Amino acid sequence: MKVIGIGNAIVDVICKVSDDFLSTNKLTKSTMKLVDEKEFKKLLSNLKIEKTIAGGSVANSIVGLAQFGNKVGFIGKINDDDLGNKYEESLKKEKVEYFYKKKKEKLSTGTCLILITPDSERTMCTFLGTAGKINENDVDIGAIEKSKLTFLEGYLWDEGDPKKAFDKAIKNSKKVAMSLSDVFCVERHKPHFLDLVKNKLNITFANQNEIMSLINAKNFNEVITFAKQVGKLIVVTRGEKPSIAINRSEVYECLSKQNLKIVDLTGAGDLFAAGFLQGYVNNLTIEDSLQMGTDMAAKIIQKIGARLN
Repeated sequence: MKVIGIGNAIVDVICKVSDDFLSTNKLTKSTMKLVDEKEFKKLLSNLKIEKTIAGGSVANSIVGLAQFGNKVGFIGKINDDDLGNKYEESLKKEKVEYFYKKKKEKLSTGTCLILITPDSERTMCTFLGTAGKINENDVDIGAIEKSKLTFLEGYLWDEGDPKKAFDKAIKNSKKVAMSLSDVFCVERHKPHFLDLVKNKLNITFANQNEIMSLINAKNFNEVITFAKQVGKLIVVTRGEKPSIAINRSEVYECLSKQNLKIVDLTGAGDLFAAGFLQGYVNNLTIEDSLQMGTDMAAKIIQKIGARLN
């Protein structure tokens, strides 16, 4: 197997909203907020649903890799309920091997309300449900040992059981990549994420705000200096600016696509990671991998949702 992903198994509910809706509900644009089931339902009650699709950050990347024809797998916790069944079916439809046996849980399958404002930015309200209760017993060591690379997401990391699941996965992996996911996650777990980036990950994916927040950088040159000192592969997306990969002392750039009709930025980072990893696990150069990531991100932001098909 080329890549196995471990992440939050979340069903995405996509809605278009005004900026006023965000301010009225005290939501900060372009961030992710954890909510309970009651708040989730309250927010949703005032909205029209555009699309419902099985999602989760790493799961989106894994599906992207599957669409390239790679043999891939995913581990994520769902309940044996209607949403959980739909989630599992959607992965199997995309030819992703699902390494989790669902059962009846106390909490329902996780859901994420993705709110798209007129500027195409997305703001997320996530009810983790049973997805956030992943533990080390849910991690299939056999599947991890057979994979060239394990891909983790910062959204999943938390003290207690999720951390134990992370540690078990990392310990048994040949190589490990992780997305920092969100500034909210970085600020919440900064010392732990810093330790992961410095000592345990082979590849770190981040956007400019996330990586600068991680190291309290005043400018992007400090990020490059940090990455060179760490000596690992750190890949950074920067919106309309060129994406950058720093690998030990080498710095690579790839220009972003211009004049695109941007509809929804939801899956930009997820599909960028899919494109980059497509190159990386198939032994392409870092320059070619950056280009593949950029191409995939450019395609996904011109449609609603984080799936190309």
